[in-house]
Amino acid sequence: MSLLQIGPHTVQPPVVLAPMAGITNAPFRTLCREFSAGKGLFVSEMITTRALVERNEKTMQLIHFDATEKPRSIQLYGVDPDTVGKAARMIADEDLADHIDLNFGCPVPKVTRKGGGSALPYKRPLLRSILREAVANAGGLPVTMKMRKGIDDDHITYLDAGRIAVEEGVTAIALHGRTAAQHYGGTADWDAIARLKDHVGEIPVLGNGDIWSADDAVRMMRETGCDGVVVGRGCLGRPWLFGDLVAAFEGRPEDYARPTMKQVADVMLRHATLLGEWLNDEARGVIDFRKHVAWYTKGFSIGSEMRKSLAVSSSLNELSDLLGELDLDQPWPTGADGPRGRTSGRNRVVLPDGWLDDPYDCAGVSVDAELDTSGG
Repeated sequence: MSLLQIGPHTVQPPVVLAPMAGITNAPFRTLCREFSAGKGLFVSEMITTRALVERNEKTMQLIHFDATEKPRSIQLYGVDPDTVGKAARMIADEDLADHIDLNFGCPVPKVTRKGGGSALPYKRPLLRSILREAVANAGGLPVTMKMRKGIDDDHITYLDAGRIAVEEGVTAIALHGRTAAQHYGGTADWDAIARLKDHVGEIPVLGNGDIWSADDAVRMMRETGCDGVVVGRGCLGRPWLFGDLVAAFEGRPEDYARPTMKQVADVMLRHATLLGEWLNDEARGVIDFRKHVAWYTKGFSIGSEMRKSLAVSSSLNELSDLLGELDLDQPWPTGADGPRGRTSGRNRVVLPDGWLDDPYDCAGVSVDAELDTSGG
């Protein structure tokens, strides 16, 4: 498979960690990079342009990168072209990152109800203005974008958005093969990824959606002709998936990880430890780790009471002691690579009043749509 080129950055294997709120912070990115031996591209949590420009304390912590992270990748969310431009200029001038990704794929109501995320590409002129300002102010840093097929089946936008992106100098496009209305339900439409690749052959297209294993990633590239893959929910509780992806693209499927419960427990404890160090507070790190417990332990034989205890642990010692009570000799369970994380769909996308009346009327969009905090 060909190399994935993101501006001056060669990404091999052509694998990108998707930005996920509350997940892809520095500790989780560290784990993923360790398993991949640094190969791939690992993107930060979503950073709000307004919060970045205003130097919000939480946001400034979220854009901290480990010295070993190369290239450094930030995903920006914004709806105001001027603010997006200022954020891109700040990143370039202050050497805060090596790559900027723009979020036009988030389907959560608090984002779409104000015209952001996956709602925004419907407003073609606004999308164009944001991309133009980002590229113009990025100081030569590559600018990419991530999007969905559209708002719903009656309002599909990805082909128009892809053409606008090419015209405005975007370096690569990632497409999640679902609409905003689907949220994370149903099956991702890989055919749409293939259609986008045919439509914008001038730049790389990355596919996203329903990649639960390394074999899924290889199959997506073969079936769609896309230039790379973006992995989101498939790595929840599975940071070693990035090692599997390296093995898959290097033709070494026999090297896929099949960790025992003991090996998984060791990763869990390291993950919680890294979170505590990053937050400078062990207890907060363990509390933040709690949401990962079900993902890491999926498929293993663990009683419900033990799962509950692990999910309310409040110190590293407590977490370590509980993990030590498990049957650590359990082998990797069959069928443990299936869906994790959110899987529900939505029948209705929350949008600003009159949003769908005219795709070229952007009068209803205001800076109020800019979130003042980052991370989702």
